[in-house]
Amino acid sequence: MIKHVDIVCDLSWGDTGKGKITNYLSSKNRYDVVARWAGGNNAGHTIWKGENKYKTHLIPSGIFNNTLSVIGPSCVLNEKSFYEEIDYLKESGFNTSLVKVSPRTHIVLEEHIKEDKERLYNKLGTTAKGIAPCYASKMARTGVLAKDVLDSKYILKQEELSGKILCEGAQGFYLDIDWGNYPYVTSSITLPYGACSLGFSPHKIKDMWGITKAYDTRSGNDPLFPDTLFEDKDLYALGLLGEETGVTTGRKRKVDWLNLDYLIKAIRISGVNILVVNKCDVLRALGIHKLFYNDRIYEFESIRKFTDFINCELLLKTEVKKIHFSFNKEQL
Repeated sequence: MIKHVDIVCDLSWGDTGKGKITNYLSSKNRYDVVARWAGGNNAGHTIWKGENKYKTHLIPSGIFNNTLSVIGPSCVLNEKSFYEEIDYLKESGFNTSLVKVSPRTHIVLEEHIKEDKERLYNKLGTTAKGIAPCYASKMARTGVLAKDVLDSKYILKQEELSGKILCEGAQGFYLDIDWGNYPYVTSSITLPYGACSLGFSPHKIKDMWGITKAYDTRSGNDPLFPDTLFEDKDLYALGLLGEETGVTTGRKRKVDWLNLDYLIKAIRISGVNILVVNKCDVLRALGIHKLFYNDRIYEFESIRKFTDFINCELLLKTEVKKIHFSFNKEQL
């Protein structure tokens, strides 16, 4: 029986540090399961354990805290990449027997990757990992399930999860197939209600953690983030300070000032009650503190006034109850 569920989701365009927060929560709380509900190896999480940095693309961050880590039925899985990630984690000393895959997870085939590279990569700036074609096969009822091809030792035997569950999202709110800037979106549900696909009632949800950064970034093509952003010297410097390079693709991310209107909308629709604003230390190091709000740009003389303004507006205009401004890559 499921006792309660906590959810970690991204309120922006991805790359906000969800893995860091999932790792933090799973190290502090006694979760029985950490589970991922969407996407495939088109995502990327960077985890710090002490002085060591680890990068994963599909396996949930619970693995870093010796917790059962489940890849859910709404995910898609590339066999080769999955086994490479298993080997990488095993060589790094982690217990990969804790990694399990839902038998209903769909498999990314070579034909999906080929189609992605030929039809979608240049047009939409996808990761060329075959994600969209795999989801298309799933919806066309022609897909291949994990239970039919994956090593059985990684297949989740008991489909119904139990105990205390932490759900780890992928990508971000504005990459959601329904709520993003279509067609410049991902092919899955990134909003927290998608976590229910793991097999639990919404009534079991306790806390929903929404993650964003002190500035906005975007990987891939999107008219909301034009290439001209690379020409702004302050934003370019911010990107360098924040090491804004995609974990999965290695592409340099486009950087812009935080859009508070978009953040408020994402909080209201997703219903998160706890907010984490990561990389405040990066903005402080730049020494320029700007954001967009109500169709104008605001500039603040200090990071404290910047965060105080955000705190005041969000507590006033959303139902979020707690806001954490993070100044450290490893901690809240």
